[in-house]
Amino acid sequence: MAAKTHRTAAHPTVLSTRALNRATLDRQLLLRRSAMSAKDAVAHLLGLQAQNTKPPYFQLYTRLTDFDPEELSALMESREVVRIVTLRSTLHTHTADDALTLRPLVQAARERELKTFRRGLEGVDLERLAAVAEELVVERPRPVKELREELLAHWPDADPLALTVAARCLLPLVQVTPRGMWGRSGQVALTTVELWLGRPAEPVPAPDATVLRYLGAFGPASVMDFQAWAGLTRTKEVFERLRPRLLTFRDERGVELFDLPDAPRPDPGTPAPPRFLPEFDNLLLGHADRTRVIPAVNKGRNGVGNQAYGSVLIDGFFDAVWRVERDGGTAILTVQPLRNLVRDERAEITEEAARMLTAMTDATDHDVRFGTFLDYGD
Repeated sequence: MAAKTHRTAAHPTVLSTRALNRATLDRQLLLRRSAMSAKDAVAHLLGLQAQNTKPPYFQLYTRLTDFDPEELSALMESREVVRIVTLRSTLHTHTADDALTLRPLVQAARERELKTFRRGLEGVDLERLAAVAEELVVERPRPVKELREELLAHWPDADPLALTVAARCLLPLVQVTPRGMWGRSGQVALTTVELWLGRPAEPVPAPDATVLRYLGAFGPASVMDFQAWAGLTRTKEVFERLRPRLLTFRDERGVELFDLPDAPRPDPGTPAPPRFLPEFDNLLLGHADRTRVIPAVNKGRNGVGNQAYGSVLIDGFFDAVWRVERDGGTAILTVQPLRNLVRDERAEITEEAARMLTAMTDATDHDVRFGTFLDYGD
């Protein structure tokens, strides 16, 4: 049974945290696995967080039926998806079409990022740096170390890291294959997205279509939620422009939320099976207010310091962390709960973990354990 969505201008419906959780899980393909293709899923989700090479594969495994990692790998090899820095200045796996439109949308934000590195770029003509870097990576894909050394030859007094960050911010650079391919990978080598895909990027688009797509994958959501996901600012006027086409709600704190009229908003009591998310899954980073997925007590508990771990959704909420280790031919998956689990929850988690190990590792034996591997220093 769908949750009620009736509203009036004066008294919009209040959506509980649990209602927001179920709506978001549904759109994230996490209430039930989807039969859509890997390419369609990457497009629907507006990209996959991809700082590391394996998480995009696990993001799709936990969302799609019968997912084969080689499907995404083949898309990378055929250049139908690419690895490029876009949202929040973070590396994402995007479809070719989105790489050519989302990057221009956030380009100004990437250039503003350079203010953080201004001391290391004193005396550097950024326009010339962009031209030099582009000439280098167009000639052939350049490993990061080589690109840095070439840029240092022009600006020996600059900070080496700042030079490579500037190139990445000023130019839409993609990581070329085999980097990121399942079981093959390789060092990071960069070229321009336009050269790699053989077609020009789109002019800077109005953000309206991206807002609507975001609501379809992450909504209902606030203006601040969208800005946190995209790494953009000053988008309130976009939502105001779209308001006649949208429904509005309030969360339990009174924050206004926007949504597509025909988007699913399941009953808050809808069952949510356990799901294993890799580190940095966009579900966990797609809102300014993340309590729809991360209970306040578990904020910041999916890692320690710079080390992040996978997250387990239990009844739809982040309530455990996980990691996989190898001992010879055995893959050992350890789940560390962040609250007491009942017997049925442990059984469901164990079953889902075993399925994932079978599908996503080449281990001949699997071992699922509950234990402690993270010390939060509480």
